[in-house]
Amino acid sequence: MKKTTSATALALTLATVMTTAGHTAVASPSSGGDGLERFRKQSVKWTECQDPSLAASGTECARVTVPLDYDKPRGRTLTVAISRIKATDPQKRRGILQSNPGGPGGRGLSLPAEIKAKMTPEVAAAYDVIGMDTRGLGESTPVDCGLTRGMWLHAPGPDRAGFDASVRLSREDARACWDKYPDVLPHLSTRNIARDVDVVRSALGERKTSWFGQSYGTVLGAVYAQMFPHRIDRLVLDSAPGPADYHSFALVQKMGPANEEALDDFARWAAPRDGQYGLGTTAAAVRATVEGLIRRAGTEPIRIDTHRVTQHELPLVLFGLITDDTGNADFALALRVLLDAAAGKPVTVPPALKQFLDAMFDVRGTGRAADYAAQLGVICADAAMPRDPEYYWKAVERSRASQPVFGPVTNVPLPCAFWKEKPREKPTKINNKVPALQVQATGDTRTTYESGLAMHRAMRGSKLVTVPARSHAVYLYHPNDCVNRTVNDYLLGGTLPARNTVCAS
Repeated sequence: MKKTTSATALALTLATVMTTAGHTAVASPSSGGDGLERFRKQSVKWTECQDPSLAASGTECARVTVPLDYDKPRGRTLTVAISRIKATDPQKRRGILQSNPGGPGGRGLSLPAEIKAKMTPEVAAAYDVIGMDTRGLGESTPVDCGLTRGMWLHAPGPDRAGFDASVRLSREDARACWDKYPDVLPHLSTRNIARDVDVVRSALGERKTSWFGQSYGTVLGAVYAQMFPHRIDRLVLDSAPGPADYHSFALVQKMGPANEEALDDFARWAAPRDGQYGLGTTAAAVRATVEGLIRRAGTEPIRIDTHRVTQHELPLVLFGLITDDTGNADFALALRVLLDAAAGKPVTVPPALKQFLDAMFDVRGTGRAADYAAQLGVICADAAMPRDPEYYWKAVERSRASQPVFGPVTNVPLPCAFWKEKPREKPTKINNKVPALQVQATGDTRTTYESGLAMHRAMRGSKLVTVPARSHAVYLYHPNDCVNRTVNDYLLGGTLPARNTVCAS
């Protein structure tokens, strides 16, 4: 992970969940009597970004006005923050490449600099890369519900009392958001974000747009392509969920088995290295060490740095750090430090572990609680989830035997289960022939490979690049020259591979 920053890791960790429905979207016309011309033709003023790190990267920032409710374009408006790194050669400029980092709830203003860093000089010369904080997020008109945690995930532990605590936390988060933003929350849907994307395209004076999206950003890109197929130039989808999984709680539930498989994969890597990390001489012994550490945290919290890690937090730490197989050494070191801390030994907390712990525990004043609220806004505006806590309790109990570490985590209810209002629009059914390049890792712990194949089938004009690795968000965060070359060649020349292909690790 960029390895990814802790904020990005959390955003990617909290992948998307939606409910099933069938609905073929029809886009609003690009001109005419829909009342949106004042938004499409607004002037965009680029200035130096207020964030010093963005300014130092050469990123420019701007604001675009969009309607809160696209059915009421003369009503209340929102501000959407966008960013840009311009094409390096105006003579070779092709157009814009809009982007989304995932989440939902991942801030996007810094993404153009990350994408530009992966582009070849020829591709960087061809595109203005555009980032965006989606509606309700970050520098855009934000929703900040005053929440006290930065993610909905909560490990319930072994008993009903821990599960009931998970339910209570989700119920409280839902109530806090609805008490503060009853008029805004229903409008934070992916379909409205796709409409915002098109307003940005038009306001920038572009007839078409190219798109790069990873994780949730693939869903947003696919929805945009379904709603506005005539506006797509080139489309890259990295680490996509399947449309049906995206529209059901199954997407989160499937993360349980995927992460258990990732733990087994890591255990096979760690066993021959017992002399270095002391986690066990066999894969079974390594897994037993991990499961034993969780039980130990349930008896006595692990005091590490300024934090107390219990059985309710430790599975989340493991969930966040096991995403990429190139991070096996970091994950092994984190486990060793946690084991030593649990034994009362003095430890030096490695950067990867410290960064994640700080991101998970220290949310006040960081913006992460507000980003989490924005994430809920999108997920719950798109999804109507089961409302009965017993549904989740039975799922947690069923998961324990085959998914002892991650099953309970991925079966507790999201706050969407207690959302006051159901989605106002049906989800978009993805079914089109828009050409697209899709990259998918076989060991993805967030959007599984099998789920990604369903997106490939729904995007019937797509070509699939398979990466035999444990990774999520491959192009930006997993070293693979074949993937880099394939994505850059497509963005530059516009020609998809003749057939689906495999990029070996």
